[in-house]
Amino acid sequence: MKMLACLPLVLMACLGLVPAAQADDAGLPAPAAGPAAAHPVGRLIIGLREAVPAREAEASERVQALAVRSRLGLRGERALGPRLRVLDLEQPLAGAELDGLIARLAADPAVAFVEPDARVRRHALPSDPLYPGQWYLQGSEPAAIDAEAAWELTTGSSGIVVAVLDTGVRFDHPDLGRSRNGGRLLPGYDFVSADYDGRFRIANDGDGWDADPSDPGDWVSESDTRLPVFSDCEEEDSSWHGTRVTGLIGARANNGAGVAGATWGPWILPVRVLGKCFGAESDVLQAMRWAAGLHVAGVPDNRYPARIINLSLGGEGSCTAGYQSVIDELAARDVLVVVSAGNEGGAVSTPGDCAGVMTVAGLRHAGTKVGYSNLGPAVGIAAPAGNCGDGYSGYGPCSYSLDTTVDRGTTRPAGAGYTSQLEPNIGTSFSAPQVSAIAALMLSVNGNLSTSQLLHRLQTSARPFPAPGWLAACHIPLGSGDLQQNECRCTTSTCGAGMAHAPGAVAEALRPIAAVRLPARVSAGQDVRLDASGSAAACNRRIASYSWTALDGLTAIGGADTPRATLPAPASGTLGLRLTVVDDQGASDTIEMLLSSSAAQSEAPATAGNRACPTPITPASPNPQQADSGGGGGGSLGWAGLLVLVAGGLYRRRRPWPTPGRPRTSRCRAAPLPAGAARGWRCVRR
Repeated sequence: MKMLACLPLVLMACLGLVPAAQADDAGLPAPAAGPAAAHPVGRLIIGLREAVPAREAEASERVQALAVRSRLGLRGERALGPRLRVLDLEQPLAGAELDGLIARLAADPAVAFVEPDARVRRHALPSDPLYPGQWYLQGSEPAAIDAEAAWELTTGSSGIVVAVLDTGVRFDHPDLGRSRNGGRLLPGYDFVSADYDGRFRIANDGDGWDADPSDPGDWVSESDTRLPVFSDCEEEDSSWHGTRVTGLIGARANNGAGVAGATWGPWILPVRVLGKCFGAESDVLQAMRWAAGLHVAGVPDNRYPARIINLSLGGEGSCTAGYQSVIDELAARDVLVVVSAGNEGGAVSTPGDCAGVMTVAGLRHAGTKVGYSNLGPAVGIAAPAGNCGDGYSGYGPCSYSLDTTVDRGTTRPAGAGYTSQLEPNIGTSFSAPQVSAIAALMLSVNGNLSTSQLLHRLQTSARPFPAPGWLAACHIPLGSGDLQQNECRCTTSTCGAGMAHAPGAVAEALRPIAAVRLPARVSAGQDVRLDASGSAAACNRRIASYSWTALDGLTAIGGADTPRATLPAPASGTLGLRLTVVDDQGASDTIEMLLSSSAAQSEAPATAGNRACPTPITPASPNPQQADSGGGGGGSLGWAGLLVLVAGGLYRRRRPWPTPGRPRTSRCRAAPLPAGAARGWRCVRR
C-alpha cells in the first residue's frame, strides 16, 4: 500500500510528469475519477505481492492465470522488474469499464497495486522567444524561483487579480495588452493627484485622478530639477517601472513574442500612484483600498478586487499609522500586500516594515544577498533581484538581468521593448513581483487561503539560503547609517525565511485547511463538542479523514475519526488537543487547541471557506474613451483627491538599480513643503 500511495507522487511531483488530462480554467490538472484516466487506456502496470519466478515461462503463466481470474482480455505482457509487470490490453478501455477492471485486479490477493500506464509530457514551457534568458523562472541557478516546476501544477487561475500600484502601465505593449483585446490588463485607475499648487507636473498627464492608468513617462529634465517641486530629484529618463513590474508577473505566455510572466492566467490590475520622481502616500493608501474592492469617495468602485497588491515602492522612515491601518483593513479582506525591501543596502523602510506584509529582499543568482538590497528582521522572504555576475566591471552584458517588458522611449512612449543583458533590469522592485506571482499561483489552487495562511505557507515553502563559508554573514542593521552594500551571506534574521520557491509554495497551498468551531461555553466535567466540518480541501480535492488527539495521551475522545468530536472538559488545568485533516491526495494540515475547565481556545479559523476554486472572471467592456495609446488623461481630481493630498509624505518607486559600476547611495531628508501641506520625506531613487 505504501508503494501505491507513493507512485503517483513520484510520477507527477518528483519527475514533473503529468497525465494527459488537460488543465481546467483554474489552471489545475483535471481531477481523475479514481484510478482511471480521462482518455482510453491500453496498458496497465501492476505490482505483485511476491516476486515472479526467474523463468519467464512460469512468470507468464502466473500473469495469464491472473488475467483469467479477473476477466482480463490480455494481448501481451512483459516484466518491469521482480514484482512489476506491464499488461497490454486487447483493446483500450475508459470510464466505468476501466474502473471495473482495475477494481477486479486490485482485489486479487496476488496484486499489490494496479494503475494505468500514464502518459507523460514535457514540462510546460512557454514558446516566447526570450524565455531562455529568463533564468529566474527556471531552476538552473540557486536563487531562481523555479516557476517551471510550479507550472506543472498550475499556471494560474483567471479568477485571481493581482494589483500593481506603480507608475502605471503601457497598455499598447503586445506582451501585456488590454483584457478586451485578449491581453492580461484590467482597466485599472490613476490615483496620482495634482501638485500642491493645483498643477499637474508630477502627474505629467494633464490631470489628477481618472480612469486611465496609462504611464505617460516619468522623465525628469534638467529644467525640471530647477523647479521647487523637483528640487531634490535627479535628471533621468523615463523608467517605465510599472510596465517592468507588470511583465514579471503577467507577460503573456505562449504568444510567440517576447518574454513570459510567472503567471499565465490571473488578471493584472494596473493602478497608477507614482508620477515624475515620486508620489504621495495619501494616493497610495487610497489606491490600496480601491484595489482591494473598498469604496473610495469620488471614484467608481473597483469591479475586480485584487487578492494580491504589489508595492515596488517605499519611503524613508518607519511604518506610519496610515499604512498600518490600511494593511490591517486589507488583511481582514484576505488581501496580501507584497513590498520590495529597497535598494540602499540598509534597513527596510515603510511600508516594508509594517506588520502583516510580505517584504522581499533581493538575491544574487547564487542565493547570497545582492549588495544593494535592504535587509533586516522586517524581511519575510527573498527572491532574485538581478546582478551582473562576479568580476563584472561595468561594461558588456549583465549576465543576470531580470528580463521583462518595457517601453523604448527615453521620455514619452516610443513603442514596446524588452530589457536585456545589454539594457539590464535589476533591483528589489523586481524581486517583489516574483513573490506576488507565486502568491497568485497559490491562490489559484486554493482560494480559501487567508492573508496569514499565505504568509505562513510562503515562508514554510522557502528553500534555505546557501552558506558559503568564505563569505561574511549579513547582520541586522544597527541604524540608518549602517549600510551593507556588498554581497553577504543571508540569514533568516536578515533576508527572511529563505529563498522563494514556486513549486514548494504551490504544494503548500494544495494542503487542506483545518478549521474548528469551538463551543461558546465550557463547564468543568461537562461534554465539549468540537466541530471540524468547516475544514476545506484545495481546489478539486476533498477532505478524506479527520483525526482528533488528546496530547495527554489519556483522555478519551468520542468521534475521534469524525468531523465532530466530544470529550469532557477537565476539572482543572488545561488539556492540549490536536486535529489533523487529510485530503484524498494524502496532503494534510494540523492545528492545535487548548481546553480548560471554562474555555476552549484555538488560533485556527472556525471555517475555511468555500472558494477553493476561484470563480473565473470575465472582464466587462471598459470605458470606450480609454485608448491604448493614451497617456493618462481624461479626468479631473475632484474634491476627494484634494482632501487627501495633505495626508502623507512623498514616496518613490523602488527604481531599477543605476547603470552597473555607478552605484548611488540613499539620501533622505525632511523636506519643507508648500504652505498647507504636511511635513514629509523626500528620498532619492530606490
